[in-house]
Amino acid sequence: MTETTPRGGPAPDQFRELARQLRVDSVRAAAAAGSGHPTSSLSAADLMAVLLARHLQYDFQRPDHPGNDRFILSKGHASPLLYAAYKAAGALDDEELLTFRKQGSRLEGHPTPRRLPWVEVATGSLGQGLAVGVGMALSGKRLDRIPYRVWVLCGDGELAEGAVWEAAEHAAYEHLDNLTALVDVNRLGQRGPTRHEWDLDAYARRLKAFGWHVVAVDGHDVEDVDRALHEARSTAGQPTAVLARTVKGKGVASAEDREGLHGKPLPDADAAIAELGGPGRLRVTVQAPPAARVLRATRSGHLELPRYERGAEVATRDAFGQALAALGTARGDVVALDGEVGDSTRAELFAKEHPERYFECYIAEQQLVAAAVGLARRGWVPYAATFAAFLTRAHDVVRMAAVSGADLNLVGSHAGVAIGQDGPSQMGLEDLAMFRAVPDSTVLYPCDAPQTARLVAAMADLDGVRYLRTTRGATPVLYGPGEEFPVGGSKVLRSSGADRLTVVAAGVTVHEALAAAAALDREGVPVRVVDLYSVKPVDRRTLRAAAEQTGCLLTVEDHRQEGGIGDAVLDAFSDGSPVPRLVRLAVTGVPGSASPAEQLRAAGIDAESIAAAVRLLVEHVVR
Repeated sequence: MTETTPRGGPAPDQFRELARQLRVDSVRAAAAAGSGHPTSSLSAADLMAVLLARHLQYDFQRPDHPGNDRFILSKGHASPLLYAAYKAAGALDDEELLTFRKQGSRLEGHPTPRRLPWVEVATGSLGQGLAVGVGMALSGKRLDRIPYRVWVLCGDGELAEGAVWEAAEHAAYEHLDNLTALVDVNRLGQRGPTRHEWDLDAYARRLKAFGWHVVAVDGHDVEDVDRALHEARSTAGQPTAVLARTVKGKGVASAEDREGLHGKPLPDADAAIAELGGPGRLRVTVQAPPAARVLRATRSGHLELPRYERGAEVATRDAFGQALAALGTARGDVVALDGEVGDSTRAELFAKEHPERYFECYIAEQQLVAAAVGLARRGWVPYAATFAAFLTRAHDVVRMAAVSGADLNLVGSHAGVAIGQDGPSQMGLEDLAMFRAVPDSTVLYPCDAPQTARLVAAMADLDGVRYLRTTRGATPVLYGPGEEFPVGGSKVLRSSGADRLTVVAAGVTVHEALAAAAALDREGVPVRVVDLYSVKPVDRRTLRAAAEQTGCLLTVEDHRQEGGIGDAVLDAFSDGSPVPRLVRLAVTGVPGSASPAEQLRAAGIDAESIAAAVRLLVEHVVR
């Protein structure tokens, strides 16, 4: 069994032999699966061979080693190449390689860190790898202060994605010279040629305009690639893009630069393997990372959350900013990111207290969330904030973060029609549905300042994607400083044995529901009021008890009817339990500009509308 020389010495022939083996194993894996993307793997094999054998510093026995370089396969469909590289590095064996894409295998069609410890982030939704790489590079340069490098292998087709250029600008702005993008310019996409085909100058002009150092190479000349990667490692003050002209299907004459083979195993895999020279047994000694330590104080002090007086009026967005700043004082692993609206989200309060752990991502929400994913993968606890409406732009990044099993906190302010005069473009009205649909997510919607502060702190220790919805306007403080708000719980704010129905609300509508209940009580119509601050997971026990005892649930939400609080309440009965009578008040149509009170009234979710709905319902509820 031959081993490559990790640094120095005559390596070109070994690079070529390794690239040949990577090609053969990519073809074999796809053939065994009967599916996959071997041609996209063949084009990038020389890039991978040089990177793996000479430039990557990585301990496969310790994927959590703080000094490890980070590698992201942004063109995630080329997973056969990644798995072939893992085999060459001794991380997996040939038997496992041939389980590619089979049920129960760790080797999925597109790689995820849920299955393999060496995978940094789930890829496959093209255009996100570089953006996450920016987050990791920011961590290395500004937080960890460890000289690891972040290598991102991109395809040329994905450079049509806007997220790539959000990432490109941010990387250059932050002078991330520890970030290198390897672009496999193989000319062909899924259905035909890419936009710029083999025009490396077109890509170079764009990247240079964004402030990148650019090196163009023949992607099949291993010595040319080697020189380019050395140049990337020695470039200071700028991220580097290596633009590699390659041939899709390289090494198999019948597949080279041929349309119609994307996403398919080669028609005659045995002939292709023979043409490539047959299977190899080469093992690579990947260079070990330098000794490194992360000097991070995870809990540097006692958490002193802000305190609020009952009856005072405080916006939950203000409480979020104050609580986050306090959490940052208590925990050195908490970081904050904002989308150039920190004065509105109140993330700026964290920035003033902890500027070294604050990241301004400007108006680039995909990069905002992707950077948070990258920071989370490096062990930080990120809180990323913007308007709730604008997080919809980043939904695909959120979706892929969940696939990755990433732990991050997202905060959406200016939710609902309650923001008032700014109008519908600024109103988050779909965000609860969006985040409820994310697997393993937590969705929280506090109604007052103490509740917000407690939930901000609780989010830090949860798993998965966590979303907190905040309100622009001030709302009365309902809860005392000692009140607890367990995730998955709720608060019953009014109840009696004579309740005619239950009003379930969250956030701003809690206060409307309480006002309606007080008015109805004066009329002799007692109703229960539940503050459903945990929208996901939902408090099944309390809701079932309310349904059993009052016979009818009325949900009220400053959100679209689809996917919001009403659907969350309905989920409490989705296991076959008797479903109560359920009526929903929610935002329909497209609002205009008006004051917050006028908006709530027009949407039919203010106190008067709630009371009117209750009066109609109690006439028909069978007790």
